[in-house]
Amino acid sequence: MRFALTNAMRIGIVAAEASGDALGGALIEAVRRRVPDARFEGVCGPRMQRAGCERWRGVESLSVMGLTEVLAHLPRLWRLRRELAGRWIARPPSVFVGIDAPDFNLGLERRLHRAGIPTAHYVSPSVWAWRQGRTRVVDAACDRVLCLFPFERSFYESVGVDACYVGHPLADQMPMVPDRAGARNALGLTDTDQVVALLPGSRGGEIARLGADFAAAAAKMGRVRPSLKFVVPMVSNALAEKFAAQVSAHHGLDIRIVVDGAQQCLTASDAALVASGTATLEAALAKTPMVVAYRISRMSRWLAVNIGGLKLKRYALPNLIADRELVREFMMDAATPTALAEAMLGLLDDRDRQRQVVDEYAKIHRLLRCGASERAAAAVLELSRDARG
Repeated sequence: MRFALTNAMRIGIVAAEASGDALGGALIEAVRRRVPDARFEGVCGPRMQRAGCERWRGVESLSVMGLTEVLAHLPRLWRLRRELAGRWIARPPSVFVGIDAPDFNLGLERRLHRAGIPTAHYVSPSVWAWRQGRTRVVDAACDRVLCLFPFERSFYESVGVDACYVGHPLADQMPMVPDRAGARNALGLTDTDQVVALLPGSRGGEIARLGADFAAAAAKMGRVRPSLKFVVPMVSNALAEKFAAQVSAHHGLDIRIVVDGAQQCLTASDAALVASGTATLEAALAKTPMVVAYRISRMSRWLAVNIGGLKLKRYALPNLIADRELVREFMMDAATPTALAEAMLGLLDDRDRQRQVVDEYAKIHRLLRCGASERAAAAVLELSRDARG
């Protein structure tokens, strides 16, 4: 479907962190295949900029993790939200898309929605897991929620919120059968190497909470199995340096840090130790068996459970999609270097378990592979002022 426009379509967009930047970049490209002269403006990262988004602010301005951690940044974030709302209300875009970052974007969407600007929220907030009262906020803030996972749409339908399942762009981008030999060759690894990927997080706070324990777990694994090789993808040079400092406490580790190479490192590896988040989905789509760790501050955890009504018993995306434990999870204090190392070594030695998990990953891949960016683009354009006439 193409949309005939008398003037160039303007789309406001706000993304946070690397995963939102990737989603936004693919969405921009898909929209422009339908509306070639569409213009995008807002908060974006390098991927979105390359696709043609006008950068008002960078995604790093919103990359804050945790309930307590965000408190120090609230005044700055409120100012930014007021600034963005003021600019778009003064000169309304055809449609606004908030990508993830619900605590920031839903408030912005609500203001724009009240001003008559069509709004979409791309990536459902985890209202099905905690703070379910936010469904009322979502309903008041946006005309449509674009869901990456099928269980999310079912939840929204049960509470009367307009939502559509679009699938996940990563499932479209990543091959069903990964080229493990090619990935190893690109990283200078051989077919006989036993390789472990370490993904302690894509934000500074995650590296601060998990990086040292991941490095210590690798050191313990290396002492038991000296031939092991470790690859560590980082989203930036700054984070690479931060993790390298944590690794420096351990001598003799064969660790290679790669900037911006998560999929390649996962594809090349026999198993991965991964911080809970989008990287667990990447590992599943790369068909790489994994162990997952998750840690936030104690206060954030207490607030999530006692104030937010946290209902999740599982955190890793493959486990949530399958609705059972496909991968082992170590949460909070359970994520010790010893526990992580033992779980990883056990996984590396259990070939039957590896085959079973990879088969389940393939089922997840097929479920999520449905042209997500194109479906998201169609859903956004249907909301636009131009489509409404």
